[in-house]
Order: sequence, then C-alpha cells, then structure tokens
Amino acid sequence: MTMYGMPNWADLVLSIPAVLWAITFHEYCHGYVAYRLGDPTPEASGRLTLNPLAHLDIFGTLMLLLFRFGWAKPVPIDPRHFKRPGRDIILVSLAGAAGNILTAVICGLAVRLFPTLFWANLALARFIVIMMLMNLGLAVFNLLPVPPLDGSRILMVLLPPRALRYYFWLERYGFVILMLLIFMGVVQSIIGPVISAIMMLIL
Repeated sequence: MTMYGMPNWADLVLSIPAVLWAITFHEYCHGYVAYRLGDPTPEASGRLTLNPLAHLDIFGTLMLLLFRFGWAKPVPIDPRHFKRPGRDIILVSLAGAAGNILTAVICGLAVRLFPTLFWANLALARFIVIMMLMNLGLAVFNLLPVPPLDGSRILMVLLPPRALRYYFWLERYGFVILMLLIFMGVVQSIIGPVISAIMMLIL
C-alpha cells in the first residue's frame, strides 16, 4: 500500500470499511457537537446518524479510498443557534478531525496492548494500519485552511474583519484551488509528513 498512490486490491478491500467509518464518524462528530451546542440543524437534516449513506460524497469518498485523503458531504449548521458563534464554529469544525484522531489513537492503543494478537494475523494488522491512515488522512487534510474544508471555517473566525473579503473571494474558488494544490502535489507534501509523525507518535 502506498499512502498517496493507488492501493493494491487487497488493501482496497480492507480500505472500504475503514473509509466508511472514517467519513461517517467524522461527520457525526460535527453534527453531535453542533447539536450539543444548541443547533438542531444536523438532527433535522438527518445527519445525526452513524449511517454512512447520510454522509457520503462520492468524489470525496473515492479520493479517500484511493489516495488516503478526502472529504464527506458537509453537515449543515446554523450558527444563529450558538450562544458564542465564534467559539462554537471552531469547536464544531475541530470535532470531525478530533473523532478521526481518537479512532486512530484507539487503534494504536489496541496494537500496543495486544501486539501478539495483531501481528499474528497479517490481515488484521494491515486493516488496523489502513484504519489509522484513513482516519489521520481525513483529519489532517480537512484541517487545511482552504474552503470548503473544516480548517477554512476556523480561519474565517480567526481572521480580522478587514481580511474577510479576501476569505470570501477564496471561498468562491476554494474547490478549484484545492484541486490544483492536489494535482500539483502540494497537499500531499504538506499532510504526508504530519500523518507519518502522528502515526509514529501513536505506535
């Protein structure tokens, strides 16, 4: 398996449940935190669920499946329901990545606590590694400050008012810019070392 190249067929099969979990839990965490902070929108839109079909974005899912980074269908939120909109938008934006990192940490702890069980079964060990890569890839990629990723929402809150017009310009072309950065390999060069460092730290 290569982190940013086409996986072999065995890895592709093992990647499917890992992708479904990573995307589903990521979006569920966004919705759950928004709901806990007073916004009923995620529940009303049917996104407060662990059903993968409610969260999948076809293109983003294929990206994650094949290249180890991608995205899901964004959970709708309405900041007007938040008591402290600036803070709460940041918390909701971080929640998805936090859920993915938590998943990777739990997988790493399982390997540390039961190493014989995992390394005696190569398929299980491979699945755990893929699960960690998928979740960390989704977390780190989505924290990039480029619309429509989660990191851009955090950036919007932190920017001074005079800089917001530049952000809104970037938001109009964010997806195109993101695709160009991926095509040129800029995204891979940024998130690859971060994912590797977190993997080493966990394991």
